[in-house]
Amino acid sequence: MFQASRSRQHSQGFTLIEILLVLVLLSVTAMAVIATIPTNSKDETKRYAQSFYQRIQLLNEEAILSGLDFGIRIDEKKSTYTLMSLNSDGWQDTDFEKIPSLTELSEDQSLSLTLGGGAWADSDRLFTPGSLFDEDMFAEVEEKSKPKPPQVFILSSAEITPFILSFHPNVGDTVEDGWRIQVTDNGVITLLAPGEILDEEK
Repeated sequence: MFQASRSRQHSQGFTLIEILLVLVLLSVTAMAVIATIPTNSKDETKRYAQSFYQRIQLLNEEAILSGLDFGIRIDEKKSTYTLMSLNSDGWQDTDFEKIPSLTELSEDQSLSLTLGGGAWADSDRLFTPGSLFDEDMFAEVEEKSKPKPPQVFILSSAEITPFILSFHPNVGDTVEDGWRIQVTDNGVITLLAPGEILDEEK
């Protein structure tokens, strides 16, 4: 009678293996839940900016080494940017180092471009040939068939268009909430965190 009572009490407890198994299952479940949590908007902004920063550095190095001219077309309305190269047919979209030519931001992210220097202000007219006589009637058709030229030029002569490009949430400020890539007149490329300002601007 006493032995039966002892065995009943023993069977009511959990073994060490059962407890470890429960802990493993809880850990796996927690990891699955964390993986499904949406990426924080600010983290996403930072990721886009860092990616662009790395890409423009790669293009700058490639331009100098290969003797080719590159460009970047920014579309603020569509929140996209396109990598381009200059060849005999003019400016064309180009893939680079397994990086797609077109990068499109998510719906809650925006781009804001500020070009440095008045020489770059009318960028849509750069590399667009003038039309004479009867060519005028075909100019509009030709313009539609060709990709728009870039606003940012990365030349084989090591020159880069001075600019500031801000990646920021739709509801945020371009400076206080945005990660910015700034290229100065002397070609220095800098990644600025939200609210950060270059020393020369202070």
